[in-house]
Amino acid sequence: MTVTVVGIGGSVRPDSQSERALHAALEGAREAGAKVRAITGADLALPFYDPHVAERSTHASELVEALRGADGVLIASPGYHGTVSGLVKNALDYVEDLREDSRPYLDGRAVGCIGIAYGWQASVTTLQALRSVVHALRGWPTSLGGAVNSAETRFRAGGECDDEKVANTLRTIGRQVVEFAEQRV
Repeated sequence: MTVTVVGIGGSVRPDSQSERALHAALEGAREAGAKVRAITGADLALPFYDPHVAERSTHASELVEALRGADGVLIASPGYHGTVSGLVKNALDYVEDLREDSRPYLDGRAVGCIGIAYGWQASVTTLQALRSVVHALRGWPTSLGGAVNSAETRFRAGGECDDEKVANTLRTIGRQVVEFAEQRV
């Protein structure tokens, strides 16, 4: 059985550094044999999550359905003022729509977390915030998380990284998501 990994991240700016970091981690999942899907940029520009509104936009419905079918998840958020961006946090709020599923929220799913910011403090606190959100959503953060300082590390289109150590870390996070998911499937 092929594992499916959904990647969520980036910013409203297409091909942002955080989106590129997400693609690097998704490459690790792909190398480990997973089918991967990235939901980034404009696809994350969703209406503010409101649990009292049953109707969902096309992009919100696609996000929820992708997560419903995911065996593992990768999340890469830019660090805005020391925490997860509103764009990524709002997307994660839509996981609430999975509350009545047989696998509610992110229950039993490995989730790789990556915080990327222009400085170490914001990248680390963003990573910590992502891990807290994943715990609240019943997901299992991978043992390795990524804190990427974009002042020191740059990504090219497709997720190629100029720092091999960072590139290896991100690919390892992607592989860990797949390895855990394979044990659960």
